[in-house]
Amino acid sequence: MASSIVEQAQPQKRGGLAAWRWILAIAIAAVLLYAALRGVDWMRVWRTVVEARWDLLAGAACISVCSFTLRALRWRILLNAGTSQPLGLGTVFRANMAGYLGNNVLPARAGEVIRSLIISSKSSLSRTYVLTTAVSERMTDAIVLVLWGSLMLSRVAKLAWMEGVARSMSVAAAAGAVCLMVSPHAEGLVHRVLKWLPLPAKLKERVKGLVEQILLGIRAFHHWGRLAGYAVLTALIWSADATSLMIGARALGFHLSYPAAILLLTAMGLGSALPSTPGYVGIYQFAAVTVLAAFGIGRDQALAYSLVTQALGYVVVAILGVPGMYAAVARGKIRSLNG
Repeated sequence: MASSIVEQAQPQKRGGLAAWRWILAIAIAAVLLYAALRGVDWMRVWRTVVEARWDLLAGAACISVCSFTLRALRWRILLNAGTSQPLGLGTVFRANMAGYLGNNVLPARAGEVIRSLIISSKSSLSRTYVLTTAVSERMTDAIVLVLWGSLMLSRVAKLAWMEGVARSMSVAAAAGAVCLMVSPHAEGLVHRVLKWLPLPAKLKERVKGLVEQILLGIRAFHHWGRLAGYAVLTALIWSADATSLMIGARALGFHLSYPAAILLLTAMGLGSALPSTPGYVGIYQFAAVTVLAAFGIGRDQALAYSLVTQALGYVVVAILGVPGMYAAVARGKIRSLNG
């Protein structure tokens, strides 16, 4: 009887948390959208959009496709560190794009779970190992963006709010980097702690196996060859993303410098840490309007830019992500994200 009550309560608890997460995400999106849209001349926004050079936007989209390919190559480095049967680039690319599509249409960055489920179903890798590499990848991206953005902030005096956030995030980024470097060496300590804990033997074995898979995923960075390849691809990825933003700006009739593009990427990266609606609606617009204003770009132009580039990103991700997502759902590899 007691177990039945617990089983009924758990779905209710998850449903309650999901509802509160949605409420918080919608509230944040509404506040940020209000701040971004206040005082906007919608006729000027519309003219900026319709007068955009679609050939340049197509070029920006092509660079985005290259960036996604580089991301698949980078994740593949971490994944193949844990298996004797290397995964093909096509497999990793489809899973990665299905994950990005999931992030665009589902809350709470569910795409990270989706891409991990797809890869674990196509390989001998455990779900824990794959998810650890996915989370580690996002952590390293955050570290790189915060450090890179901090360097660019020294050239801009009008982003005081971002300096404060970046300063706090730099501490978190440093802590994350230390965690990635040190945690694999703590396996012996974890085993000793588990040995001391008064837990059932079966539960200890399950926890021990889980910890070993997590540490194995992090240990993928502890190889100089893999780390060098990962670092080079990371630099290329963010340079490609910055270039895509710069070309998108040119398509809408204004110049976006490289420091401004990096700061815009940093602001969007910092904003993604907030509870958000699918696709980061509101966060993207607020980041564009506030960051670009420091470079003399008007609110109307910045808002048009955010709308066009975000829509273009949705289209690219949908085209590349639907095949992998459809195959995963059709074959039953993704049944429930709550199960």
